[in-house]
Amino acid sequence: MSYQINNKEELEHFVTENWNNINEYLDQEMNGLPRPIYSSVDIRESKTKFAPVDHNIYPAGFNNLCMLDLDAATNAFGKTIKEKSPGAKTVAILPESHTKNTFYLDNIAILGKAIRDAGYELLFVSLDETLFESETLELVSASGYDVVIHKGRFNENGELLAGDQIVDFVVLNNDQSDPIEANWNEIKTPIHPSPKIGWFARQKIMHFEYYNKVVQEFASKFSINPDLLEARFKKVEEVDFSGKQGLEKIASAVDELLSPLPDGTNAFVKASQGTYGMGISVVSSGQEILEMNRKGRNKMDVGKNKIKFTTILVQEGVETTLKYEDMPAEVAIYLVDGHSVGGFMRANSQRDSKANLNSRGMVFKKFCISEIRENQDHKCKEAVYSIVARLSTLASCYELKELTV
Repeated sequence: MSYQINNKEELEHFVTENWNNINEYLDQEMNGLPRPIYSSVDIRESKTKFAPVDHNIYPAGFNNLCMLDLDAATNAFGKTIKEKSPGAKTVAILPESHTKNTFYLDNIAILGKAIRDAGYELLFVSLDETLFESETLELVSASGYDVVIHKGRFNENGELLAGDQIVDFVVLNNDQSDPIEANWNEIKTPIHPSPKIGWFARQKIMHFEYYNKVVQEFASKFSINPDLLEARFKKVEEVDFSGKQGLEKIASAVDELLSPLPDGTNAFVKASQGTYGMGISVVSSGQEILEMNRKGRNKMDVGKNKIKFTTILVQEGVETTLKYEDMPAEVAIYLVDGHSVGGFMRANSQRDSKANLNSRGMVFKKFCISEIRENQDHKCKEAVYSIVARLSTLASCYELKELTV
């Protein structure tokens, strides 16, 4: 099939010259679908393409956004919470239980500030009773922010309480790789994103299958070669790394994926339910999977909260061309209600341009994307990153529709 846009430079020019039309198309596509109240998308930029490589529906990292973008996030949160729950006055953030991670506490502190600045009373609430010796847990984040977490419970009416105070609206910041025990069908308090799309139910492979569908339709609409916008991938099921079950299938999938790609391309072998950069191996051939030692297999076998990995995503390794202070880097874009509000670069001095950068040694560089205003065309990479992130979030809307019916 022939396309009008066949290389990266043509794509950049098209996006910056047609910024409004593209965003209107994406708005129309998202209309009527359940949208995550927020999300973040990791994007790799190579010499030939822009490709999302991960999509987080319960994102951490708001502390890495610049102040201009946080202002944009505040406005977006105010608008979307009002739309979802017009009478809400008190908003609770339901965080992860790893409260000793002070950088994670920075994240919820800044996320809380964005929502508080939108005009809401903001509380941190946890349903994890093991955290508490009293009704509150007082913590201090890495940057010195006070974070007070209240013990939460649901009353007989299905409403969330922080102590004796009824909460009107919940922003969930817990990916539920360890599921929260609650009958969500009986809960009346609005909770966003849906608690039904945690890692106990969600699969990365589902996201990229939907993303492929979204990109094919987008490419057809605007006559863009879809290879410019995605990393190729394959799915492998019924895997057990500890018992060496399915390793031959993974090795075969790696070789099949790499065979039509340029020499030197790596494959990212990812746990389909992995998070926090866990459950990822980078290989250059299927033979490396077959020769994986016990330490490597253990890394791929179990992830956060001891979640067992049984389905594998084999994904084209997109070699990044981005650098920050001579370190290889990739982009993370943050969205509220399906609209880009900010981002940063993740760089890593301990990894090369083909490696997983979401690992030990990573640092962050803030950059502002909120200056990409409506009714203006901008000659900047950030516009392309924003569109790729919105396409990825459109895919997550289809995930939400499938998993929350």
